[in-house]
Amino acid sequence: MTYHPVCDLDDIWEGEAVEFEVAGHDILVVHHIGGEVAALQALCPHQDISLAEGSFENGVLTCRAHLWQFDSRSGDGLNPSDCRLARYPVRVRDGKVLVSVDGIAPFRVGA
Repeated sequence: MTYHPVCDLDDIWEGEAVEFEVAGHDILVVHHIGGEVAALQALCPHQDISLAEGSFENGVLTCRAHLWQFDSRSGDGLNPSDCRLARYPVRVRDGKVLVSVDGIAPFRVGA
């Protein structure tokens, strides 16, 4: 599994979600309160709207377009509950955030 350097951990504050391109994939790196880091697909599976343009509160990502909501730790859909976000393996090493996209495709509604 290949891990790609994305950013320094200091570039993303706790409670913040920032979009990056990683090896051709749009990735949302989420820095949870308490320090946990997650990497999820950055585009809403409904209509490919950037989730970074929405809100991130109390661990919930909300798309700005139609208010679809996702659990930022698991990627599971909350509203609606029958969708989800792809989750990518992430590591933090020596203050750097590294993400692997090997073999993972973003989810799309109807795909």
